[in-house]
Amino acid sequence: MGHVQDRWWKEVEDPDTREVVRVKTSLYGTGLRYKVRYIDPEGVERSKSFPDRQKKKAEDFLIEMESDKREGKYIDPNAGKVLFKVQAESWLNGYSPDAATRQTVRSRLRSQIYPYFGHRSLVSIKPQLVRDWLGEMQEKGLSLTYQALLFETFSSVMNSAVDDKRIHQNPCNVKSIKRPQRSPRKVVPWPESRLHKIQLALDARFKIVAPLGAGCGLRQGEILAFSPEDIDREAMVLNVQRQVRLIDRAPVFSLPKRNKERQVPLSQGVLDAVDDYLEMFPPTAVTLPWDKPNGELVTVNLLMVRADGKVCHGDLFNKVVWVPAFKQAGLIYTKRQDGMHAMRHLYASVLLAQGVSIKELAEYLGHEDPGFTLRTYTHLMPSSHERARKAVDGVFRARKTPSNPRTA
Repeated sequence: MGHVQDRWWKEVEDPDTREVVRVKTSLYGTGLRYKVRYIDPEGVERSKSFPDRQKKKAEDFLIEMESDKREGKYIDPNAGKVLFKVQAESWLNGYSPDAATRQTVRSRLRSQIYPYFGHRSLVSIKPQLVRDWLGEMQEKGLSLTYQALLFETFSSVMNSAVDDKRIHQNPCNVKSIKRPQRSPRKVVPWPESRLHKIQLALDARFKIVAPLGAGCGLRQGEILAFSPEDIDREAMVLNVQRQVRLIDRAPVFSLPKRNKERQVPLSQGVLDAVDDYLEMFPPTAVTLPWDKPNGELVTVNLLMVRADGKVCHGDLFNKVVWVPAFKQAGLIYTKRQDGMHAMRHLYASVLLAQGVSIKELAEYLGHEDPGFTLRTYTHLMPSSHERARKAVDGVFRARKTPSNPRTA
């Protein structure tokens, strides 16, 4: 059991009267007066000192420590002195085994979160500080979606500090803090005419991105890593089994997003486009490390490469090939709407219009959760109103056919 020591006074036995009396110590009047001593759950003696006239506060602290020990809630008072940046780097190590994902999150931490919290101790981060940070993000004009993403990252780091028993509670979880909500954004698919204009504007070496993107729903990195050997001509399917991405500014091969390979139905029109392309540009053998810059070297016969035979990669391809094609086509490029992902949205809208189910579409797009596919594309699904009307008319026969079916 711990106790509170008064460093200014001590009890001694009077040699004459044999009574216990209080006398001043050599420390009287200097330093902090009360020292709480207790044993932590690991059997290590801990202490904390309090100034004169704060004996009640010292006793309350001792009661709190002993209570936390009994209830299994004990946290070393010094544990919260760890800097947020140190905790965040530790959290990041276990965040994801994927190097590219960690790289993205680390960039987010360094650019937006460390400047505000990185130098602060965990225990000093209170709800008021979090509210001030949220206000600062609003003043900067950051989008609601980006604010929500940053808040989720910051809160996850603080949750890890709770798990590590450095702090008692995540300051993000109090009622006075309203979490930023991602702004809903409806996907607006391109009209087919826009796709054809971009395809015409692209250099012949890169036109194949249109049928692979809008005809197979491939992501950018999957298009850049596509090989003719990925085609199963007998089954008429395309095996999506790799992507190209940058890790520490170095291009690497890796599995598709979320390490999920998949098969996509291959139309004859897309296959014809690939065969026509191969007559002009034979596949090129490209050797890259797998998954990380120092990974095992893997050679793939890529369908599309740069004129110098080197692999295309995302940022460079966007700047040198994709965005300039809009100017060449006489179109205005809008960042959030006109990335190469727009071809995937067109692909999804075409399949839904033809009655492909959400579950099938999710598999073709490589989505882990069909619910995400539904939330993203539900507004593009054909209306079932007319089918519903016919079903009810089978029970309640209409006396006459209305001139306008929609007014029935």
